[in-house]
Formats: sequence, C-alpha cells, structure tokens
Amino acid sequence: MASSIKSIVDYGGGEGVLIEVESHITKGLPSVTIIGYASKAVNEAKDRLRASFANSDLPFPKKRITINLSPADIPKDATSLDLAMAVAVLSSDGQIKRPGSDCAFLGELSLDGSLNSVRGAVGRILAGKKMGVKTFVVPATNLDQALLVPGIVIKPAAGLRDVFLDLAETLSLKTVQTGKGKLVKKLKPKVSIDFSEISGQVIAKRALEIAAAGHHNILLHGPPGTGKTMLARAMCGILPDLDHSEVLEVTHLHSLGSASSEDIVAQRPFRSPHHTASTVAIIGGGSKPKPGEASLAHRGVLFLDELPEFNHQCLESLRQPLEDGYVTIARAKESATYPADFILVATANPCPCGYFNTTKPCSCSAAAIAKYQRRVSGPISDRIDLHLPVHGVEHRKLLEKRSGPSETAAIKPRVERAYAFQRQRFGAARFNNSMTNKEVRELANLSPPAKALLDNAAEKLNISARSYVRSVKVARTIADLSGELSIEPEHISEALQYRQPAQSF
Repeated sequence: MASSIKSIVDYGGGEGVLIEVESHITKGLPSVTIIGYASKAVNEAKDRLRASFANSDLPFPKKRITINLSPADIPKDATSLDLAMAVAVLSSDGQIKRPGSDCAFLGELSLDGSLNSVRGAVGRILAGKKMGVKTFVVPATNLDQALLVPGIVIKPAAGLRDVFLDLAETLSLKTVQTGKGKLVKKLKPKVSIDFSEISGQVIAKRALEIAAAGHHNILLHGPPGTGKTMLARAMCGILPDLDHSEVLEVTHLHSLGSASSEDIVAQRPFRSPHHTASTVAIIGGGSKPKPGEASLAHRGVLFLDELPEFNHQCLESLRQPLEDGYVTIARAKESATYPADFILVATANPCPCGYFNTTKPCSCSAAAIAKYQRRVSGPISDRIDLHLPVHGVEHRKLLEKRSGPSETAAIKPRVERAYAFQRQRFGAARFNNSMTNKEVRELANLSPPAKALLDNAAEKLNISARSYVRSVKVARTIADLSGELSIEPEHISEALQYRQPAQSF
C-alpha cells in the first residue's frame, strides 16, 4: 500500500518547496530505502525512524519500505522531513488514516520519539500557505514562531506518539487558529544606551536622528575615545518598534541564519561583526547558502566599527545591499536572494594610530595615512549619506550628574512621525533612502530656492550625481522631521553639511 504525505523544505534562499513524501511497503527482507535526492542527514532518518517507533510503542513494519521524496530533482537536506516520513509509513501500513491533502508535517525525530525544533519554520509555513496548505503539524517548540503566521491552523506536538494518537482519532492534538497572527511572548525590551548618557555630541545625535528617520547610512569619524561606538549603540533606542509583518520577516531570517531556531525577534536587530569577519560571514553564502550579517541586520542596524580595518573585498561586497536592499548569492547549483535593508552605521579613525589632525602627536607617515584612508573606496563612501566628524568632549563634563529627561524618549516620537509621513508618501513601509530618481523628481517637493542652492553647492563641492540625489533624500528626511511639506534652503544646507569628499576622514 502506498501513501503520500506533505512536507516543506527550504530551497533557494529560504523559499519553501512543497515535498510529497511517499511510502510504499512490500513483502521482502526488512529494510528502509530513501530515494529522491536525499542528503546523508536525510538518509540517516531510517535509523531515527526505527528508534523513535520503538520508543513510542509503535510497531515498525518488518517489510521492505521505500520512501520517495518528490520532486526528485530538488536536493533535500532537511531533517524536518522525519515526521512526514514517519506518518507516511504509519499510513501505508494501515495504522492510521491518511491525513487530508491540506495538511503538512514538519519535525525532526529524536531517538526517544520526541520532536526537535525546525530551522526556518516561519518561511516554510509561509510557503506552504501560499501553496494551499491550511493545517501544519509542528514541534511544540516551534509553536510561538508558527503563531506569527496569519490565517492558518497549527497543531503542536511533543512527539511521534502524540501525532499517532491524533491521526488514529484516539486523542486529538491541541488545535490553534492563528487568526491575524499572534505574538504570544511579550519579550522584555533590550536596554539600550540613552542619548542623555552621552556627553555633548549634539551634532552627532542630530545626524543619528536623521539617519534613523530616513534609513540613511552614516559614517562617524574621529580620534579614539570620542564616543563613536557609544553613539552607534544608542541608535537602536530611537528606532520605531517592528510591526507584525516585520517581526515575521526578521524572525524568519534569524531562524535560518542564527544558532537558535526557536527565538522570536521582536526588536530591531543590531549586528556588530568583528572586522576580521569574512565576506561570506557578512554577505551570506556557503555550500548551502545562509543569510549573513547584512541580512540578519534587515530592518535594523549593521554596525561596522573601524570600517577601514575590514577586508577590502568584504566592503566592496556591500555595494549591492547598500543600493538595492537585498543580497543575491549565486552558486553553480543554486542561487539565493535574502533581504538586506539595513542602516549602515560605521566608524573610522583618521589614521592607523588615530591622532592625525588632533592635539595629540601622530606617529603615522603620510604614506600610511593615505593608504589607510584609501581602504574605503569611493563607491562605498558615496553610498554613505551622512559623513560626520566626532570630536572629543571636555573631561570635566564626563562625570556630571544627568537628572534631566531622557533624550532617547524625546527623539523617538519625532522619528516615528517621520516614518508616518514616509508611509503616507509611498503607500508602504518605505523610506526616503530608497527613493528612485523618478520618485525624487515627483515626490521630494524641492522648492526652487532650495534647488538653486543645491545646484550651486554641487558645482563648488564637485559632488557626484549619486551624492547630489542622496543630498535631496537627506533633505527630504530633515523636512519630514520638521513637519514641512516642501524642501527649503535650510534643509538643503543641513543635508550638505553632512556630505564630505570621498576618502577624507
């Protein structure tokens, strides 16, 4: 007797593919054969099946069992097919009724019959929903993630025996309707640095507010110990909270790329890779493509401390995500595309020792300084909207008591209001940084005096065409923060003060 059960695997950048798990039992020497382009991890399921059946007090057929994973031309390396294979064997052996065609099974079996969590569960469930699957049987540890997906039915199971009893109509599994999607865990917000804890740096705080409001990339440069890293880490506190669709999107990416496959990411991510990180670690990839730091920072902040110290190839690979908001990883066998819409916050010293053009003596030669500053190429520097020098603070102010109100709490509502203006302008959750040239012409609303000032400044500063357009985008964000409908000369003036010639820290 043959039986077919539905499951879902990741293929091509987290995109799910519906898999038909077919089981056929015939007379012959007891054996289990798995066909259909199965990896070694999937082929090892035959031993997990035998052990989990025994420890769940279920009879394992002492016959020849053939399990086919269709379509056979797609590689399968997901151990989450274990549960579907077990159900297919039970169904073809007549121990249970065949489940409905709108039901899919996800879960890795332990030897004791319990179910382990599935990596990338959110993406698989979303893919299954698009392909007509309405009910999903998942490990109980994946329930919180599964509840984020709207309009489906979830049946959480602790082990194989629970699934057997449900399908045998002996003891039903708990059925959960997700409705519009649920965030059941109220996670404690991460404590971020308040802007009031940072002495001085008024201009830097203003620049970070503009960067947060319009999703603009920013470079903070200056000597060591001036608070550049502290400023960058304080930025997450002024970013608006993730909405439900963004929580779903970010959680899916982190489930694919991080160590934990069960956590829900309900706050904007802040990723801070070390400067020795490889290009694959930053962009993503590998033999089986996974998202890198750029994608794990999606909807949040990618912080690159000491930008010139990063590998040149690694920095150049950021060109596509900085421009397009996604990463495409092409390999011989497959390609993957991951979203990577983040705010780049970078810091840099003026030279290797850090004290060029400061009151302290610099020990670097002119050649060493020039080489250091050339590590960040013109195209990368051109994609950074805000270039800001950060200077030292008077020492006597560092330990002064700060009893005033929270600066972060005052800035965040202004950023949220700017978000609302942009959502109204674009009709979607988009930002001024992502405006096309056509949208800049039609939606930026640049007043004639402001355009005349920009044209004059562009000629004198010899800025590139990209920098010209990006200056308009920054000015549009400044106007949004002020609640102005049109870009005025003062907005252009402020935007231009954050532009700096490429490769000049």
